[in-house]
Amino acid sequence: MKNIVILISGGGSNMVALVEAAQQQDWPARFGARVAAVISNRPGAGGLERARALGVPTAVVDHTTFAGREAFDAALATEIDRHDPHGQPALLVLAGFMRILTPGFVQRYEGRMVNIHPSLLPAFPGLHTHQRAIDAGCTVHGATVHRVTAELDHGPILAQAAVPVLPGDTADTLAQRVLAQEHRLYPKAVAQLLAQRAGAG
Repeated sequence: MKNIVILISGGGSNMVALVEAAQQQDWPARFGARVAAVISNRPGAGGLERARALGVPTAVVDHTTFAGREAFDAALATEIDRHDPHGQPALLVLAGFMRILTPGFVQRYEGRMVNIHPSLLPAFPGLHTHQRAIDAGCTVHGATVHRVTAELDHGPILAQAAVPVLPGDTADTLAQRVLAQEHRLYPKAVAQLLAQRAGAG
């Protein structure tokens, strides 16, 4: 069984969409894959309780208790790998995980780590994407699923979903429509990755 570990920092709505898709679409039977754990860097993240309610084991690695990024990333890697009998999960899925990871951490999980970003990359990497899209006069905005590399929000693109920017949109109204597309896009993109791996043996 291929184990998937999901990293979150907040409410975990994309994590919920992934876990529900895995359960409803029977990823264990279809792809030999399951969501093995949800890990947060914030003890108070609302997504932890939501994950437990869905029957997924949870863990916390609180970044504020570490002296630096390297120490935090080392502890996070130890916790991630604890949830796979082979020592490392088949897929590490970032779902609203708001920490920039060190190059060493990214290298450790190279080729097995994906993220969802609320813009049509390569446009608007980083934060405040919805307001930046409005300020730039964009008529189309959206979300991108991409592989994680050492350069923030620059990994190879796996899937995208477009959302029109409407007259009168605020960052909040645009964010709500983009998030609704994220909840559809991310499970579909992860399922496609798992299907490719299952087909490859």
